[in-house]
Amino acid sequence: MTELPGVTEPSGMTGPPDTPQPPGVAELSGMGLPPGMTRRPGITQPGDLDQQVFVQHRNLLFSVAYRVLGSAADAEDAVQDAWLNWSAADRSQVADPKAYLTRIVSNVALERLRSTQRKREAYVGPWLPEPILTSADTAETIADADSVSMAMLVVLETLNPLERAVFVLKEVFDFSHAEIAEAVERSEAAVRQAAHRAREHVAARRPRFAADRSRQRQVTERFFAAATGGDMNALMELLSPDVTLWTDGGGKVRQALRPVIGAATVAAWFASIGTVSYQGVEPADMNAELVEINGGPGIVFGAPGRVIATVTFDFDTDGRITTIHNVANPDKLQAVADGTPRSLGTR
Repeated sequence: MTELPGVTEPSGMTGPPDTPQPPGVAELSGMGLPPGMTRRPGITQPGDLDQQVFVQHRNLLFSVAYRVLGSAADAEDAVQDAWLNWSAADRSQVADPKAYLTRIVSNVALERLRSTQRKREAYVGPWLPEPILTSADTAETIADADSVSMAMLVVLETLNPLERAVFVLKEVFDFSHAEIAEAVERSEAAVRQAAHRAREHVAARRPRFAADRSRQRQVTERFFAAATGGDMNALMELLSPDVTLWTDGGGKVRQALRPVIGAATVAAWFASIGTVSYQGVEPADMNAELVEINGGPGIVFGAPGRVIATVTFDFDTDGRITTIHNVANPDKLQAVADGTPRSLGTR
């Protein structure tokens, strides 16, 4: 971990409490038998195969649900619901488990998204997606990294729930219109129309060009050094003149309720990190780390025992920072505090 001046590395970060999860690989051998029975060596039980099938596709299911919902916590709940549906289904009639499970989790995620829309509309300040740590394989695949980036998730938030689910399944996971129609329980004609509207909407709002990945990493490292060192001039060099900072505190912590615009204002915001307390944490007790967040380079700010904020960036073709997303709502930092990078591939 790279530390702020005079900061000692924290003893560890505590993640969210354990919640019930669908089975993982380590749990397979002990599930599905009545009390008192043991498995005979070399014998594979039918329940084992069903659980193995689910575990095989579990990461894909989370990847779909997270892109539809923009929330790791809600995506985990959707995967849990998919497991319950899978467990109760007549699996002998399922010809394609991968397609079947993806349809289940897509439908569950769509319903969850609809139910959360009202809450998001009443949210205090800007609503940003829940950040997650991502593995190297996500960042290495440009299409995967782009589809899970904060920039893309923010654009997807402007779609209605049906358009968002259809866009994710068609443009990211390459499902056919017929497959999507079955997943979202709409006619194929309705799905085609939703796909067309979503594609045009996203194309009009997503960044068309950006610096290459190595350049993005270099600029992030320079921003990290300038921010933690309080170097206003160095920060100004890295920012586009009309850079916009979006902050999400959710009414739980103090953050700007409107976007902060302009290089000088944004630079001053970050240059003060090493001089003022934040959320009751003195500068000497803060720590900062460069990590992969949502498929790209980002920064995690923390205090002993907890994460207090994440920062991610959008870049123009010259590598200047055009947009900064700063998530500080503690309810949205649990996936990062857990410390486990996720693979969010699309296959």
